[in-house]
Amino acid sequence: MAQEILTTFSEETGAVTLVPGTGGTFTITCNEDMIWDRKTDGGFPEAKILKQRLRDQLWPEKPLGHSDRSESSS
Repeated sequence: MAQEILTTFSEETGAVTLVPGTGGTFTITCNEDMIWDRKTDGGFPEAKILKQRLRDQLWPEKPLGHSDRSESSS
């Protein structure tokens, strides 16, 4: 996931920090804004969904190419 974020948002992202946790915690935050929470969102995100959420919250004008296409438009 970290590599996907760094690759997709290479010009916008300064760093990705991984913080170990216990008890099944898996959250993704950016500037203290919750992007993904395993318990609330029901598991782990697909890379496409994670990138869309990050983009929508932080860089809404940035196109994501193939990640912007819906499943039905293939």
